[in-house]
Amino acid sequence: MDTPKLGRTGLRVSRLCLGTMNFGPETPETEAFRVMDRALEKGVFFFDTADVYGNHFGDWHRLPREGVTERIVGRWLAQDPSRRDRVVLATKVCGLMWEGPNGRGLSAYHVRKACEDSLRRLGTDRVDLYQMHHVDRDTPWDEIWQTMERLVQEGKVLYVGSSNFAGWHIAQASESASRRHFLGLASEQSLYNLAQRTVELEVLPACRTYGIGVLPWSPLAGGLLGGALRRVQEGRRASERLQKSVERRRPQLERWEKFCAELGRSPAVVALAWLLARPGVTAPIVGPRTVAQLDEAIEACDVKLDEAAAKTLDEIWPGPGGEAPEAYAW
Repeated sequence: MDTPKLGRTGLRVSRLCLGTMNFGPETPETEAFRVMDRALEKGVFFFDTADVYGNHFGDWHRLPREGVTERIVGRWLAQDPSRRDRVVLATKVCGLMWEGPNGRGLSAYHVRKACEDSLRRLGTDRVDLYQMHHVDRDTPWDEIWQTMERLVQEGKVLYVGSSNFAGWHIAQASESASRRHFLGLASEQSLYNLAQRTVELEVLPACRTYGIGVLPWSPLAGGLLGGALRRVQEGRRASERLQKSVERRRPQLERWEKFCAELGRSPAVVALAWLLARPGVTAPIVGPRTVAQLDEAIEACDVKLDEAAAKTLDEIWPGPGGEAPEAYAW
């Protein structure tokens, strides 16, 4: 498996990133361990988690948060001490973790405590990539960067990333870090897939300008691009949200799944192969519930879509028209 650098840094990561959001609420710990074993065996050594992961998807605001998913990853790491230095470990901060006005956000107060808590749950002395899970409009950048600088100086954090930032947030954060002579953002984790391409307007150009790696989350659009039409037709398990998306996009999905069949590849593999070929994309984040789903995702690393296939995919799933402002103006 290829090992691209994370943005302008010297850090090498695997071409796919193992997302762990399903570990706990959807994937039992024993299966989660098997997924992580398989990932490392196949060369996927970039793992992504978050302090808020572990609650069932309908209970995102339920307290107290116990960092269930981080604990699962920590127990897997503890099984073999050599694993820690074989894994690039990423987690996130910003979400609601405890009661009170400082239980969320990017204040120095919250970030310091949240980082210590994550380190304890993960059973490690450092986080390789510490990502701001969302922009915090109430905390000034000087405070955020001062806190991150201290964590880096203490060796508790190696690189800092963002997630769900707009293009202008990326520019704002990067310029602020530059004034402090700090490395700043190494990566941005954004919603990006064939069906959701808004980031092509400003986020991707901003990341390219500042040398920031792009880590797309939800590469299968919550299952929509993973053979959803067939699944619903066969009466297999599908969320109400996915069922509604299928009905709204049925003509597109019919073309999409027919085209994937013509290519002789599963929809999930084609969707990931398309994303892997996008300029600026470092490592899509895949969130398998099972080992079989992970194996299917890894298959995409060996699939190359030709120009004709890429053109057909653009016709089925059109983007915003390029970068801003040319996408909507002269």
